[in-house]
Amino acid sequence: MKNINLTSDNVDGCSPEILQALTAASVGSAAGYGADDWTARAQDSFREVFEKPDLVMWPVITGTAANSLALSALCPPWGSIICQQDSHVMGDEAAAPTVLGGGVQMIPVPGEQAKLSPEGVEAAFSRSSSHGIHRARAAAVTLTQATEFGTVYSLDEIEAVCSVAARLGLAVHMDGARFANAVMATGVSPADMTWRAGVDALSFGATKNGAWAAEAVLFFDPRHADTFGHLLKRTGHLLSKSRFVGAQLEAMLDDGLWLRNAYNANAMAARLAAGLGDLPGVELVMPVQVNEVFVRLASGMADALSASGIGFCPWADLGPDVVRMVCSFATSVEDVDSVVEMLQALSGSLPGVG
Repeated sequence: MKNINLTSDNVDGCSPEILQALTAASVGSAAGYGADDWTARAQDSFREVFEKPDLVMWPVITGTAANSLALSALCPPWGSIICQQDSHVMGDEAAAPTVLGGGVQMIPVPGEQAKLSPEGVEAAFSRSSSHGIHRARAAAVTLTQATEFGTVYSLDEIEAVCSVAARLGLAVHMDGARFANAVMATGVSPADMTWRAGVDALSFGATKNGAWAAEAVLFFDPRHADTFGHLLKRTGHLLSKSRFVGAQLEAMLDDGLWLRNAYNANAMAARLAAGLGDLPGVELVMPVQVNEVFVRLASGMADALSASGIGFCPWADLGPDVVRMVCSFATSVEDVDSVVEMLQALSGSLPGVG
């Protein structure tokens, strides 16, 4: 069996269309620092996709930069940011939002399926305001769409959180590392899922969806973007040859590549979940709504699966023996069926399983 890596959706290369765009962008000269034609065209494409003519887009190359700098633009250094306790910004950014935000605090809030609730936001805000100037008062909320557990906020859930945030005077950020997967899963338009629901800024993920290294910070209220270029510069994230990120983003949005790639990733995860659903020794522990599959494997199965050349990620946050398998734009039917066949064989051969 060939090695199949389902550790994450950032382990594969880039889409052929992205590679072609990078090659084309390397010909000739272009203005730097975001003043190039590729970045301008990418911004126009974002404005069209999100139905927002005054949208402002800045390209960056990592999701950590996109999330941390977007939050820095929405929250003052003396403020705090409400997030779900299992969110990526809380557990996997090595405190980057605090560092790049000049000292902002993160306020982790529990919530089922890694989602924030309106009640959780209100309670966290109340606590942050309970000691006046002695406590970092909440100034922003961040949602992860899709969540770290592969679940998706419905439009009603987003609107409910944004409604509470608006009433409390909180800006709303959305971590959209897998935004495309969420759009494909729900059928909700990008505009409805974001600014029409009350979201102020979005970290739009492209790297996990087939780009080489490209993310975008989108501001739906241009006032939030007034000084963002200075923030990028002083934190080392203003790109000199930004055309190479702009070119990736332009290609990703061109002719719906971002949605086609997300469709494949989601479809392969659904196929994987269907194949594993009734196997002895294999238990799905989260709804499979996007391209992530979380399963609990019987003792010995994970080691045997790894030894067979199949990559996955242990996920202790969801309990012992739970692993995560992530499908990508490049995952094939043959890849998925090979994993299912291997687990079928293991479920029938390991002691105590089957």
